[in-house]
Amino acid sequence: MRRFALLVCLVIAVPVMAQQPPSLAPVPEPPPPPPGMQDDADEPQVTITRRGEDRVEEYRIRGKLYMVKVTPPHGVPYYLVDQSGEGQFVRQDGPGNPMSVPMWVIKSW
Repeated sequence: MRRFALLVCLVIAVPVMAQQPPSLAPVPEPPPPPPGMQDDADEPQVTITRRGEDRVEEYRIRGKLYMVKVTPPHGVPYYLVDQSGEGQFVRQDGPGNPMSVPMWVIKSW
């Protein structure tokens, strides 16, 4: 029975091994985006400053401040997050606090 199973596997494997892989052509480079469509404003702009001994990182998108990370010289960094977009910052100490839900502005007037 083992010989029969070996023979069946060999009969199936030989044609598969004999096949040549298809010749693959390199993929052409994508065309550049149309003028005005390339928007680098969606990347956060980070400004790092020192206030006293604390290191302060300000995160902005399209010029609007949405998060501040404060790293004291001896301690755990904490975050000040603007959850509603109204300039009211709430302190979040990290893993112990509940995570903020991602919120994006779809359309604004």
